[in-house]
Amino acid sequence: MNRAIPAMDVLLLQPPAVKPSEPPLSLAVLLAHLKGAGLKADALDASLDAYLYLLGGDRLAAEAGETTDTYLRRALRYRADSLAQLRRPDAADNFARYQTAVSYLNRLLGLWKGAEGSERLTLGDYQHRSLSPFSPEDLERLARGEARTLFAPYFREEVLPRVAAARPRIVSLSINYLHQALPAFELAGMIRRLLPQTLLVAGGGLVTSWREPLRREALRLFPFDRVVFGPGEAPLAALAAGRAGEDYGLEETSSLGFVPDFGFAPLGDYLSPEPVLPLSASRGCYWKRCLFCPEASAPVHPYAASPASEFPDLLLECSRSYGVRNFHLTDNALPVSTLRALASRREDLQGLRWFGFVRFEPILEETSFAAQLAQSGCRMLQLGLESGSQRVLDRLGKGLRLESAERVLAALHRAGIASYVYVMLGTPGETEEDAEATLRFLEEHAGRIRFLNIAIMNLPQGSGLLDDPALHGIASSAPLGEGELLGLYRTFTPTEGWDRADARRFLNQRLLGSAIIRAIVQ
Repeated sequence: MNRAIPAMDVLLLQPPAVKPSEPPLSLAVLLAHLKGAGLKADALDASLDAYLYLLGGDRLAAEAGETTDTYLRRALRYRADSLAQLRRPDAADNFARYQTAVSYLNRLLGLWKGAEGSERLTLGDYQHRSLSPFSPEDLERLARGEARTLFAPYFREEVLPRVAAARPRIVSLSINYLHQALPAFELAGMIRRLLPQTLLVAGGGLVTSWREPLRREALRLFPFDRVVFGPGEAPLAALAAGRAGEDYGLEETSSLGFVPDFGFAPLGDYLSPEPVLPLSASRGCYWKRCLFCPEASAPVHPYAASPASEFPDLLLECSRSYGVRNFHLTDNALPVSTLRALASRREDLQGLRWFGFVRFEPILEETSFAAQLAQSGCRMLQLGLESGSQRVLDRLGKGLRLESAERVLAALHRAGIASYVYVMLGTPGETEEDAEATLRFLEEHAGRIRFLNIAIMNLPQGSGLLDDPALHGIASSAPLGEGELLGLYRTFTPTEGWDRADARRFLNQRLLGSAIIRAIVQ
């Protein structure tokens, strides 16, 4: 954890809390681009580092004290074994033991509650019950040191000394998820006080989602000198070269990177049975017609893809360079041309394993093509079904016929590719009859679905459904969390059908009440 960082032009940081199972692709791509531009740059996954710091045995023992909690004492005793279990290549052979290890580690992380017990950290989540990531005021309080998170000791003892030793001209924090917002602003404020002349930059998916309110209100987020909307390759290189102009919000897509540099990442430290590398073949979404998705009406940037024929070679090169065979393809939806390229190189790719998101495309209905994908290393595909009602799918602009979805699931199952299906209840205009159709579809095809993610819809601020609310079954809507300027979602009242509360009851009582569906979810 004490790896020295050399002096540099740009230091890239991933703040906590992100699930510590794989290194951040955003930092790896930025790092490769900056180095390619002749800049001295390095990166630090401060999220992984923070987890390992907080799971240190001496710190946990001191925090627990003379506890009488039997389960906590057992978790403390098996702390090292639990960490080792999550990194065992044969972890899947004893899933019950793996689940126990996760439970123990989450119980230990639960010791870190922050001031007045207001924070909660697990391996997959971080929440603060007193401060909101949507409130510029709360973010500034953290940045100015007027409030703190449970990560403050780690930042002070581990991150700041490394940043001070490096003296970077630019520090850029990649903030992609809500879990990161509060700790990121706290860390940025600490760096500002330590190195007042260093240029602080914020970028990432979450920052990009704030583009509209920041520009509308001419708002600057203390302590950041600049924010980047969309891809960071060109803006960061321009900043380092002193040719970025004076705008607070930077946005440029002239250079997009797909080749990563994971040299900064201690792959053996991640909590995964084997090292997994994230890669992408495209940026943005090639479909861009789903009305519930902000990528349709307010995309981060125009869709772009790397040459499909080059992507199998990128997998092979990363496998050779980093000694890995497992890949997480992070595209919004893998382009069909990339899928074809992977299938055509199946003999070269034997021994690798990969998974990622796809649309229910007609080519996936072909049993022979699905078999070729499996031979190329495909082990799982994530598919957004959303609903088992054709009426709902048509209203959402999914461009999907249920009979096609049935054929895709059948073909993948025959090929031995696991299907991870996403379902969304509570969309505008949905009725109980629609939800019952979803229940029937899932039960009828349960044998071909390996994993299920069932959620209640959150209506994004930039959803295309809001372009003509009445047409899409929305009587009225309002920002979720009035007064929170950076909020991402809206509440809505449907013109017909049911509301979110009805949908949640159906989820808990009917969907999860089905033994067939419950078995998949669990």
